[in-house]
Amino acid sequence: MIVCVCNNISDREIRQAVDLGLSSMAELRRDLGVATCCGKCHSCAREVLNDHLSASVVLQETVLMRAVLTN
Repeated sequence: MIVCVCNNISDREIRQAVDLGLSSMAELRRDLGVATCCGKCHSCAREVLNDHLSASVVLQETVLMRAVLTN
């Protein structure tokens, strides 16, 4: 879905940016232009960012636990 209509940024692009290392709204603004025009997308973009950051942490913890258990 399109999160930032002004800059045509989708939730998928935000998740990809997180996968590439972005971890804050300031970085999304700087690199993708999210919430730099009208600002109406800020809360939705922040939610997508935070949800994906949380999911990434859970995934990393799962991978680490599996590595510990197999060694």
